[in-house]
Amino acid sequence: MPLYTPSEIDRFQEDLPYLIEIQQWIKNFLMKPHPSLGRSGPVCPYVPHAFKTNSIQLGVIRAQNLQIQEIEDLVLSYKDIFLQKEPRNQENEFTQTILLIFPDINLEDTSRLIDSVQQKLKEFFVDSGLMLGEFHRRNYSSGLHNSNFYPLQSPIPILAIRFMVESDLPFLINAEKLELRIKYLQAYLRHFDKGNQESKNIINARHALELAKEQLQNGNFLELCCERS
Repeated sequence: MPLYTPSEIDRFQEDLPYLIEIQQWIKNFLMKPHPSLGRSGPVCPYVPHAFKTNSIQLGVIRAQNLQIQEIEDLVLSYKDIFLQKEPRNQENEFTQTILLIFPDINLEDTSRLIDSVQQKLKEFFVDSGLMLGEFHRRNYSSGLHNSNFYPLQSPIPILAIRFMVESDLPFLINAEKLELRIKYLQAYLRHFDKGNQESKNIINARHALELAKEQLQNGNFLELCCERS
């Protein structure tokens, strides 16, 4: 049985409306089919089982007095918290999730404080076999099956931590910076390339990695030639 101090109760009362709002968003959006999704089933196929098995944990982070570096350090600390969670088994690796809710971040600041933190820290999460996703009302990242559907829009800004799955390749293969794309693909293959020669994702990841290395090498060669000319 959890025990609470008076100050913890006050804090919980302040956070409760945001926890309830995101819980309702999970139930009414992520767990439901959507006519614009472009495929059958819920918006996120893993969420219904995760919700049923209590594999989703939510936390409210008060960021109004935090500098961006403090937010980055705080979010990064949850990587280790996530990896230390027990028990670890194949089933909960598909469902275990931590949602960090940021109710104090204004819509106008989501690009600066949510997107930039996600972009900076993503490589550290991917290297550990995790994904770090950003959700907010101005997230116009389109769905895989319909470019006019935006599944990452949430009523309150969120950073979500979960285990990487093999089907995450499309979220890693299009990194604009070649060096970052190579890091993503190397981490992806390290976690999923277990001699599974028949997997289309693994084959595509290997090909994309070799192509990115060639592009980087050619780019470095051209840069060197320009410097010497």
